[in-house]
Amino acid sequence: MRRQPFLVTLAALGLGSIAIAQSPGAVLAPTGTLRAVFLGTNPVHGRVDAVGTVTGPVPDLVRELARTIGVPSEIRPGADAAAVIAAIKNHSADIGFLAYDETRAREVDFGAPFIVMFNSYVVKAGSAIKASGDVDRPGVKVAAVRGQTQELFVSRTVKQATVRVFDTMPPQAEVERLLTSGEVDAFAINRQRALDAQAASSSRLRALPDSFLEVDQCFVVEKGALAKLQAIDRFVEGVRTSGFIKASIERAQLTGVGVATGPRR
Repeated sequence: MRRQPFLVTLAALGLGSIAIAQSPGAVLAPTGTLRAVFLGTNPVHGRVDAVGTVTGPVPDLVRELARTIGVPSEIRPGADAAAVIAAIKNHSADIGFLAYDETRAREVDFGAPFIVMFNSYVVKAGSAIKASGDVDRPGVKVAAVRGQTQELFVSRTVKQATVRVFDTMPPQAEVERLLTSGEVDAFAINRQRALDAQAASSSRLRALPDSFLEVDQCFVVEKGALAKLQAIDRFVEGVRTSGFIKASIERAQLTGVGVATGPRR
């Protein structure tokens, strides 16, 4: 007598269908390649050299995750946070990387944090502004880049100073001109970029010594992708405890970040 297919027999018994668990590779890289997008203008994520080679903590994490799940990887820079979010939502990327912010969390889901990024104001060398607490005062002009973590923060919290928002990050020479001319008094950027600006200016600019905001850098995926989040969270825990993230930060010679160890901020 011919046997009925197993699933049909289960259905006949009223047990319904059984969901077959997918492998991490199938979950994270459905096309067979792990496709990642990151903030190409953020040195905390990574740096792109003149020939297009990408280095830094995010590229290291992408390649290690791809190796772990047994697939090749592709990583590309996004122009800004909106570009990263768009790539996740239109499925041209499987994973992305962003600083956590509640407004972004309405559009994508955030995984476990892997790096905590510090943020500082950069000012002209002779500025009377000595610490972050000196910035929010009448007459002070604060600059930030639209949609970046620092702009979201200053636009929400600065009450007395004036906030000037730029659509894109000005080149280093323009940042120096804006500050030394007095068009703006402080530029809110991540601490690594602030230190880079100070070094590039031959001491005409000064990064304030404190951080006005600590924010976690996280993997991001499309809304509701629970299986992806679970796989990513297990991976992050492993590379955090193994020292992989710390070694990556040191290899990239970053000074404005640390390994994220606590709940997401």
